[in-house]
Amino acid sequence: MSATAVAPRLRGVRHRRLTVLSVLLAAVVAAVVLSVTIGSKSVPLTDAWHALTAPTGTENDIVIRALRVPRTVLGVLAGVALGVAGALMQGHTRNPLADPGLLGVTQGAAFAMVSSIVLLGVSSLLGYIWFGLAGALVASVAVFALGMTGGKGSPTPVTLALAGTAVSAFLYALTSAIVLLDEQAMDVFRFWQAGSIAARGADVVWQVLPFILVGLVLAAVNAPGLNALSLGEDVARSLGQNIPVTRAVGVAAVTLLSGASVAACGSLAFVGLIVPHLTRPLSGTDHRWLLPYSGLVGAALLLVADVVGRVVAPPGELEVGVVLALLGAPFFVALVRRRKPVRL
Repeated sequence: MSATAVAPRLRGVRHRRLTVLSVLLAAVVAAVVLSVTIGSKSVPLTDAWHALTAPTGTENDIVIRALRVPRTVLGVLAGVALGVAGALMQGHTRNPLADPGLLGVTQGAAFAMVSSIVLLGVSSLLGYIWFGLAGALVASVAVFALGMTGGKGSPTPVTLALAGTAVSAFLYALTSAIVLLDEQAMDVFRFWQAGSIAARGADVVWQVLPFILVGLVLAAVNAPGLNALSLGEDVARSLGQNIPVTRAVGVAAVTLLSGASVAACGSLAFVGLIVPHLTRPLSGTDHRWLLPYSGLVGAALLLVADVVGRVVAPPGELEVGVVLALLGAPFFVALVRRRKPVRL
């Protein structure tokens, strides 16, 4: 095929991908509007806009600015982070069932949080976040170190998955032993395990924002290398890729993204697992497009699930982690049954 024939085709592909990106951005904006206006107390869109631009101290202003906006911003951050982390994890392990928890992030954060309660007497949400993030980082480093087998010192998809499963099981056993012996740790762990973006203020958003931003930068840097790795390690080496460095950057990105989200919001199941399957038919296997698509779909999915949790059980609400599990489990089963697996 001549260069003159290829150029229009490439422009068409790029135009289609940019169009899809625009549609996904619009979906996130729509989900943000729903998240800000819908809840146990619904607020008209005009009142919500007034609360953001010219507040006068009314009840609606307080609801929007103090409760809904921080909750929505955290939902967007967590959804983007988990969606991108899931796509990275599935790409690096070449396992369509992989999610960020495979690196031990979730159980590492849980163990650190309950340990801080029992051993150090930590009682504030902000304290939990820092210990949870530290636990996620340590667990991921341990998994990566255990996965570095063989003379080349580069973790393979198989060794990474096995090490992550082993570390997660070990940390889960330790966490279970601790919470059974301490009532306060049990209460915190039970709430955290359900997964929620409610009752988180703007201070929580500012705590996790730097880690998520750095993780997104690392993910963008990792995308070309991950494209090369998808062709096989031998081909990636021939293209000049440093395999251990590429793996390390990917693991660091997954750890920062999912660790910050899990520490702030708890265990949000199925976001990192399902989102890449939803976006891969739109983006193909090119991670330069798969990663941003996954981030946007993850944000929209998390916000919509949170809105559903607010309205299905008035005057109370279901935690977003519960809604994600209820929606995600049957959806993923249907996805597996109806679609042929997509090559990573």
